[in-house]
Order: sequence, then C-alpha cells, then structure tokens
Amino acid sequence: MSRAYITTSIAYTNAKPHIGYCLELLQADVIARYNRQQGREVWFLTGTDEHGSKIANKAKEQGKTPQDFCDEIVTGFKMLKPLLGLSNDDFIRTTDQKRHWPTVWAIWQKLKEQGDIYKKKYKGLYCVGCEAFVTEKDLEEGQCPLHQKAPEIIEEENYFFKLSKYQKQLKEILEKNEIKITPESRKSEMLNFIKEGLQDVSCSRERNKLSWGVPVPEDEEQTIYVWFEALINYLSSLGYLTNQDEKFKAFWSPSAQFIGKDIVRFHSLLWPAMLLGLGLKLPENIVIHGYLTVGGEKMSKSLGNVIDPFELIGKYTEKIGNKEAATDALRYFLLREISSTEDGDFTYERFEERYNSDLANGIGNLVARVITLATKIFNFQSCLSADRFPISNQFSNSNFQIETAKTKKKCQRFLESFKFNEALGAVWELIGFCDKTINETKPWEGKENAPQVISDLLFVIDSISEMLLPFLPQTSEKIKGQLKTGKSQALFPRLNV
Repeated sequence: MSRAYITTSIAYTNAKPHIGYCLELLQADVIARYNRQQGREVWFLTGTDEHGSKIANKAKEQGKTPQDFCDEIVTGFKMLKPLLGLSNDDFIRTTDQKRHWPTVWAIWQKLKEQGDIYKKKYKGLYCVGCEAFVTEKDLEEGQCPLHQKAPEIIEEENYFFKLSKYQKQLKEILEKNEIKITPESRKSEMLNFIKEGLQDVSCSRERNKLSWGVPVPEDEEQTIYVWFEALINYLSSLGYLTNQDEKFKAFWSPSAQFIGKDIVRFHSLLWPAMLLGLGLKLPENIVIHGYLTVGGEKMSKSLGNVIDPFELIGKYTEKIGNKEAATDALRYFLLREISSTEDGDFTYERFEERYNSDLANGIGNLVARVITLATKIFNFQSCLSADRFPISNQFSNSNFQIETAKTKKKCQRFLESFKFNEALGAVWELIGFCDKTINETKPWEGKENAPQVISDLLFVIDSISEMLLPFLPQTSEKIKGQLKTGKSQALFPRLNV
C-alpha cells in the first residue's frame, strides 16, 4: 500500500488560534482525506511550537510559568480538531521531552560531529517577533515589515549551522523541482535569495538570554534556536533516531508540507539543508498559502478584528441550529472563497452570502429536490436499492455521465495541484448543471422519462458526495445517509440576513 505523510507548520503558542491558521489546517486536511480516499495509508501531523523569547515574555506578563502558559494555549489548538472536523493522526508539542527532545538532541549531535554545526562569536540584528536574526535588506525603514518594530542588536557567541555549504545543492534542487514549491512565484523568490549568497545561520542562543527552549547537549550555557529546533518536529513525531522509529521508516518523506508565506525561507532553504546534512529524502511538495485579512485589514488585537473560530462556529451554530452545517460552512468558505496560494479576505457578509447561495440554495436545495422527487416518483422508502438506484445501476443519459466524469477529472487534477478553490468550483458547476437539467426536464410533471432523469440525478448526487468528502466530510456523509433512507432533511438551513 502506498503512503502519504502530510504536515502543517506547527502553531506558535503566543496567542489563541484564529481563523487564519484554520485555513492551513483545512488545506492539509483536504489532502489527507483525498489521499485516504485514493486508498493510501496516511499520517497527518499538526502541532505546536512552544519555545522562544516571545512565549517566555507573554507568560511573565500573565504571571505564569512558560509551561503553564503553553499548556493553556495548546488546549485551544487541540480543540480545533473536533471544531473543524479535522482528521489529523498526530499532534506534536515541542515541549514534549519524551517525543521531541531526544530527536532534537540526536540530530544536533549528528550534524555537529560531521562539522555542520560550529561555534563562533556573532553580532547581528534579531527580531523577537520573528524569533529570527535578520539583515538590513529584510527591513523596511529600519523596521521588521511583519512586526513594525526595529530589531535588537545582539552580540554573543552561538552555534551556527553551515547553510552556505548547501547553497549549490539547494539551487539545483529547486531548479529541478526535486522539491516542488507551490506557487511557482515562491520558488523564484528563493532562487533569487540563493543567488545573493547564503550565510550560515545561528542555531543557538546564550541560555542567560533565552532559557525557555531545548538546551544544547553538552553545553549548558546555550539553548537551541527555536526555529532550528521547531523544524525537527516533522522528524521527531515519527520517532527519527530513537528506538521508536518504525513510523519513520514507513512514512518518510513528506508528500506535502503546508506553510504560510512568512516562513518560506525556513522551510525552503534551512529545512532542506538540514535534511541534506542528515542524508534524508527531501519533501515532495511545499505548499504556501497567503494571509487572511478581515474586511481588508490584517487581524490584530488593537483593531479588535481577530476572529476566534470557536466564537464564529458557535455564532452560526446558534443561527442555523446545526453545528455540523456551521462547521462545513466555514470549511467551505475558507477553501472556496480564498485562493489557495494568495491572500484572501473574510467578512461576515461574504460568509453569509456564500452560505445562502452555494450551500443552502446550491447543494442543499439540489439534494432536497431530487430526493423528494425520487420518493414521490418511485414510492420508495429508500432511494438506494440493492442495485444502488431504483431504475438501474448505470447512467442512461450520456450528458450526465460525461459531465460527472469530466468533473471528477477536474477535481482530481485541481487537488493534485493544490487548487482547492478551483476543485470546489468544478463541483459547483456540476451542481448547476443538475439544477438546469431539472428545470428543463420538469420531472414533477410526470413525463415518461421522469423516472430515468431522477435515477440519473441520484447517480450524480452520489458522485458529488464522493467529491465533497475531502472538503465537507460531514455534509458528504449526510448526503449518503439521505440517499440510503430516502428521507430529505435540510443540509444547510437558509440564513436570514
């Protein structure tokens, strides 16, 4: 059996989860579900990044230990699984001293012994918000463009990783698509960055300046740099270089790694260089999404526009009267409305428009119409017989067959190139085709071909439920249930707006 290893970036636990991170989780979830649907054994990993100055400072502000602070925040991230209907198989924490730290230490020792990690004095600019050293060319008017703050000048003796050693290999790897970066424009950015010359990167901090992190083995005065250590989660979760590495042997390397555009350099340059140093197979795909804004503005506490996914789904569960519908509505909006690789915007108005037009009046209305007509025309308690459908077990109308087969191919092609919005767009074109056919054939008038039209429509709806499974898993299951029982119930009750 073929296997697939799917990962997200691990969420930084300096704040509660917001819907921007949900976008990444859902993209990865779709690909994990799609791979399972194709008969592959899947390991889908997500988790939390819990070390660094930012977290230590936040914990101090609240009068808590860093560990207690992280434990509270992590609870929210773990609860995203039932909230969003995620199918992740594992959740890794970088504070896990049994699972994560042993692999970090083993990798450190291996790279250090072969000369890829060395110690030297360094003076440079450090952005606490990014938890990273930066250069003048990374700044805009002397400030970090992401955090709108000037970096600190730091002079200390740290360990460094020989990124420069792998410059030529990294260039060839990206040029030859040995790691395929989506979108292509991000690959071009990385190649341009390589052309400017890669510098060795700090992979530790002095422990008196950063105590909250994994200590450097055999050097109690140093802490492993948060980014270097965090990337190792993809290996530690599989038990690499420990006595629990059977899963590593089964699932390495990653089929697809989903990340945000702010961490492209770490994942496209530092991470592959580390893997080259370890002699490990590289990821097949790195998929990069944009930012999610709210009403055209970046989410921030000062603007008061940070959207809590728990509050959002709670609000619409109350309005709709159905938690599964509210969950799948959010899944649909983020996967359909937002471009897979570009920035996107959320507004409540647009969310409700999509809900009513695409879900309530689209798939919901189609399923209700067809099942209602089927039960009347066939007088069946079940729309699905032993032969699957009332009349026959095959399409009678070639147009239905052609359109359904065409949509399946489109959906597959778009999913394999990580174009989630376009895959859903293709499915909704098929829904529109079905609605048009019903309006043209008027099966409720009792014409001679009415039973066959309805039978064909049942075939199409069954196919649509299969195509929707990776995107809207609960809705897909509900459709299948209604086809089996012949009892129609609103999938998405209409919102009054």
